[in-house]
Amino acid sequence: MSTYDYVIVGSGINALVAAAILGKKGASVLVLERNEAIGGCLRTEEVTAPGFIHDVMATTLTRFRISPSYAALGKDLEARGLSFADSSLPTGVLRPDGSSVLFAMDRKRNIATFDSLADGDGAAFAREMDALGGDAPFLFALLGGTLWSRSTAKLLALEAWRRGLRNLAAWLGKALVPARHHLEATYRSEAVHALWAPWVLHSGLGPESAYSATMARVIAFAIEMAGCPIAVGGVRSLLRAFELLIIDQGGTIRTSIEATSVLVGSTGRAAGVLLSNGETANARKGVICSTTPDQLYRRLLAVCGPPPAEIADGLKNFRYGNGNMQIHYALSGRPRWNGDPDLAKVALLHLTSGLDGVSRASNEAERGLLPAEPTICVGQPTALDASRAPPGAAVLWLQLLEIPRFIKGDAAGLIAAPSDRRWTEDLRETYADRIEQRLASHIQNFAEIKLARRVYSPPDLEEMNINLERGDPYGGYCGLDQSFFWRPLKSSTGHQTFIPGLYHIGASVHPGPSLSGSSGFLAASSLK
Repeated sequence: MSTYDYVIVGSGINALVAAAILGKKGASVLVLERNEAIGGCLRTEEVTAPGFIHDVMATTLTRFRISPSYAALGKDLEARGLSFADSSLPTGVLRPDGSSVLFAMDRKRNIATFDSLADGDGAAFAREMDALGGDAPFLFALLGGTLWSRSTAKLLALEAWRRGLRNLAAWLGKALVPARHHLEATYRSEAVHALWAPWVLHSGLGPESAYSATMARVIAFAIEMAGCPIAVGGVRSLLRAFELLIIDQGGTIRTSIEATSVLVGSTGRAAGVLLSNGETANARKGVICSTTPDQLYRRLLAVCGPPPAEIADGLKNFRYGNGNMQIHYALSGRPRWNGDPDLAKVALLHLTSGLDGVSRASNEAERGLLPAEPTICVGQPTALDASRAPPGAAVLWLQLLEIPRFIKGDAAGLIAAPSDRRWTEDLRETYADRIEQRLASHIQNFAEIKLARRVYSPPDLEEMNINLERGDPYGGYCGLDQSFFWRPLKSSTGHQTFIPGLYHIGASVHPGPSLSGSSGFLAASSLK
């Protein structure tokens, strides 16, 4: 039996950040990973053809780059091999008629772009970004801080004193506005609506969801400031840097070993973890689980008997969001996009008909239908990092976030729903054909450069990462009633659990999903 200060179950970005922060404090840490390699949703493999390097799931590191986690650990990680690749055109939108809008890391250029689409839209964008910049300390403290804390209570009190109670209430009310209303009320151009509507999907929301406007504004602010960077050589370089840092600080990482249960001592405090090989990993100070609530309470704590009534009720009512599909291409040459030649430089490009298209596809997925025209997010890693493919070749990274977990039908009426409503290999590839047809219609040379394709359906992704339950990449539905003070459960108080010394982190816990590592950072920062 081995003993550590902290035992961490899971090795996604939050777990790695927590381990690194605790290690910097001098704590001994054990990180446990059931898969052969650490990373969770960070995974780099040659999944299409030899020499073509794909980030199989997550890839864009915007939120990590601007996070407190990176501020604390960035220099250490860079010293161990992490570097970023960027494009001055981080995002854009391409519509069915071939028209496009490109967004730059340049305020003046963006204002001019928006003004060229509709008179006054550039000025409207500038006002939005200036206002968000002024509110940033307060807003980001709410979005990414520890809500159940004296510091947050003090912050709210100071804002109430500074603004006045009525004005603070008005500010909070505005923060809950859906993206549809915000975009239509702020910008005249439907092209601008089309640019920002897809981005709310990356927060686990839809255009009609409460506070989706705030997330769209925050994302616009972050992308203009930090771009959509990727790790040179793939996210495996980020994982390698974390691994070296944790080990250099005296930590231990074990892979291909599963935590089967959390052990509770005679005092009622978390005392360690039982492993799948029969070993026990003892914890002097605490156990940290980077999991969904189901994995924590129904699997790891099953030996402790039924949880308290409020936990059981929370688990019963906990909801997952839409599923996710990933599609990867190996191309023998660089894609030649129809329309603006600068499309080839965009890091993350969305293919959509616009705000209504995003709304329609989101609604179809929520009703269990395969969307007729889902929003397609196209990443172009080789436009930023040529090392991802052989000389002259390219890879494409596609993500679809409006995917039903269980299939009741097809909104286009072309694909028969399986009798058990579950994904099959044939259905996965048939639906990917629909996506490819749309993609190919925008790329002049697609047929001649396509070498290979690899598709992952929601159950495929869950098989790689048990925290992607039912294919949900965001650790649970991200609507208002399951976020902030109520994430993951209505009875939750941050990272605390009903067992002393047992802490919950990950996408399921506030601040929620992203590659910022904020959940792990906040938990580790509060521990000794």
